[in-house]
Amino acid sequence: MDSSRVAAIRFFADLPEAELAAVADVAFELEVDTGQELAKQQGLGHAVFAVESGTAEIVIGGRPVRTIGTGDVVGEIAVLGSAPDPFEAPETPEGGQRTASVVATSPMRLIGLFRRDVWALDRQAPAAARRLRETMERHRAADEQRVLDEQQGSAGADPPRDST
Repeated sequence: MDSSRVAAIRFFADLPEAELAAVADVAFELEVDTGQELAKQQGLGHAVFAVESGTAEIVIGGRPVRTIGTGDVVGEIAVLGSAPDPFEAPETPEGGQRTASVVATSPMRLIGLFRRDVWALDRQAPAAARRLRETMERHRAADEQRVLDEQQGSAGADPPRDST
């Protein structure tokens, strides 16, 4: 893949040229149709995806929680968070568990990086690898906050009434 396509994605845009080339060397393209599921919650995740064009809904527990679009990245938690230490390469090639489903809400073009390639970027493109880890941590924190908010919301709810 040409590094200019990688550079056009907001997530990668300001990386040094050598790192853009390293990402482009291992990246693959994926196109999905509206309604197609890109990732399934609880399924194994083998790749990270950067959205080149299109939109998708992030769905957790059957409920939409946010929309992603051009420049966004998904799948990093399953890929990076599946090692015992998220800052060390995993010993097994399997992906980690997906924390959400991702469903295309329009036709999408994505740039993907397989798990093994993401870990190799630590040496070849350390700024890109660091950025993926930072994104993973932000997404994890948002997921944890969402769960806390839901728990607090249900704790303050009125108890169910007996209809008899």
